[in-house]
Amino acid sequence: MAIPLLGYTPKSQNQRVTGYEIPGDEQPRIYSTENLLSPSEMDDLIETAYRQIFFHAFKWDREPFLESQLRNGTITVRDFIRGLLLSKTFYNSFYEKNSNYRFVEHCVQRVLGRDVYSEREKIAWSIVVATKGIKGFVEQLLNSQEYMENFGYDIVPYQRRRILPGRTTGELPFNIKSPRYDEYHRAQLGFPQIIWQNQVRRFIPQDKQVKAGDPSQYLDMARSINAKGNPVPRVSAMNISLDSVPYRK
Repeated sequence: MAIPLLGYTPKSQNQRVTGYEIPGDEQPRIYSTENLLSPSEMDDLIETAYRQIFFHAFKWDREPFLESQLRNGTITVRDFIRGLLLSKTFYNSFYEKNSNYRFVEHCVQRVLGRDVYSEREKIAWSIVVATKGIKGFVEQLLNSQEYMENFGYDIVPYQRRRILPGRTTGELPFNIKSPRYDEYHRAQLGFPQIIWQNQVRRFIPQDKQVKAGDPSQYLDMARSINAKGNPVPRVSAMNISLDSVPYRK
């Protein structure tokens, strides 16, 4: 018998209220297949989906088969997001490098577009991961009422409520405040202290970089020659001829 999802509540009643915000440059752009007019707009939608789930997708990380199906209308945006969440890249980059709690936090941020409400929500979803696996967890997350009401089948998930009225700063992007690697793996990689310090020590300002033709470039070559100077001849004062000494007349 499967364990049902534990109940959890938002942090405050304000989480249930739809925000009234004036659109601006900082508002997230909504990408949907309902209003696509050109192939370039489909390219932008696919790139946005990759940034939302992977933050950055290299050529090896891309899913050409899923992209082809989405372009042809065989699958929906929701199916494309499911494919990215179940891909090998997401498994290796997020699931293997984090605990279940951290993995749940990443998925809620990227799929539902918000932070987890509390530790109770982390525990509730982590139980789903432990009992149903990653596939069951992703299915339950995409089938949730919250996802369907906000994104449905055609909208790429995005970070909701970035700008909060009454606060000087809004919510930070998820990729900044939630690094991909957990603290243990960041310590194993020596990030960010050791790597950052080594980069700083090796950095040379542009005005102090050696220019082409600078004699200092050949200093090591000159030292490797190990040239020896001519020995100084020893001349005795008794052997000097006065006829060869210049003098004024």
